[in-house]
Amino acid sequence: MSMPVRPWERLEGKVQAWHRDRLAVVYVCQSTAQQVVDHQESTRLQYGLAGRAVGLGWAPSRVVVIDDDLGHSASGADVRPGFQRLVSEVGLDHVGIVLGIEMSRLARSGREWHQLLELCALLGALLADPDGVYDPADHNDRLLLGLKGTISGATRGRTIRVNSLMEVRC
Repeated sequence: MSMPVRPWERLEGKVQAWHRDRLAVVYVCQSTAQQVVDHQESTRLQYGLAGRAVGLGWAPSRVVVIDDDLGHSASGADVRPGFQRLVSEVGLDHVGIVLGIEMSRLARSGREWHQLLELCALLGALLADPDGVYDPADHNDRLLLGLKGTISGATRGRTIRVNSLMEVRC
């Protein structure tokens, strides 16, 4: 008789070989050039997510960093070329996983966030942040990601302290 698998033990069940055949995309963002200067640890940690993708099994050549929106404040995806590129790559079925420091802060609005979640769920792309790897097609992961998005929407426009060294506002 096998024991039930706990969620934190399902990582290998979430990341499949076919995910690794696609790209791992790291989305790096901070709203202002001043934040990039003042919070260099945040920028460093965001770029460091490329190493996390490699640790999850992606070949370094399959890891793409999108940092087009670093230091640019914008109210929607239409003026954020990096976010548009991210959504396009997911929509073209090129992406196996999207990594970010705070997943729900990738999008500027709840509408954008839920559209990205839906697109990832339909095409099988995973999402990952420092807290874990999420499959938006899994109802428990989708619920957690939805809650993160709701909380993010309530705090949007504020600087979020991730830890004592890092603040993110995007």
